[in-house]
Amino acid sequence: MQRRFIPALMLFVALLLLLAGLGARMTSVPAISFAAETKEIYLTFDDGPSTSVTEKVLDILKEEDVRATFFIVGDRVQGREKTLRRIAAEGHTIGVHSQTHVYSEIYSSADALLRDAESCAETIRRVTGISPRVYRFPGGGKHPASAKLLRKRGYRIVSWNAVCGDEEIRGADADTLYASAVKTAEGKDPVILLLHDSASHRPTAEALPRIIAHFRAEGYTFSAF
Repeated sequence: MQRRFIPALMLFVALLLLLAGLGARMTSVPAISFAAETKEIYLTFDDGPSTSVTEKVLDILKEEDVRATFFIVGDRVQGREKTLRRIAAEGHTIGVHSQTHVYSEIYSSADALLRDAESCAETIRRVTGISPRVYRFPGGGKHPASAKLLRKRGYRIVSWNAVCGDEEIRGADADTLYASAVKTAEGKDPVILLLHDSASHRPTAEALPRIIAHFRAEGYTFSAF
């Protein structure tokens, strides 16, 4: 081999060794993984406050460190002011559901609906000092004209896309409510789950720990409006 080729050969070998070393280092670096986007669930409770059921729900939420949203019926607050103040003190959101929950009166006119909403809001302010900013239509449904008026008053309208079935399934026990919550929420993100905390809904409180455990295991985080 001619001498003039020796330096070139040595340079080529050095480059090969350098590349081999870099390759070894690259293969030793752990792959970068990107966590999946967080899924959210909103637990929303209608028609309270009640003494027994709402207090039990609050105990469970406190134990599980979960925040929820409570849509209040104003004329059910009297005698349960302590419960309503507890909802606020423990960091949950309080929203307007209605003052009377009498559909024929609430939906008799746009003015009647607004008066009802403001009456409920005033009850919440008087007891807790909080001015509510979320609203749920009594009975659900879509009411575009009324929704527009409520938004002008500063309210966010909150509906739902999943149910535990505590109103839809007559006489449902806790197992049935749990199964309904899981089934109707399947594949949804966020999940806005409708539950009730009025006095007749003890099975809802009984189902709540399993509902929370299921969605936590599925990677959901719990949020309030």
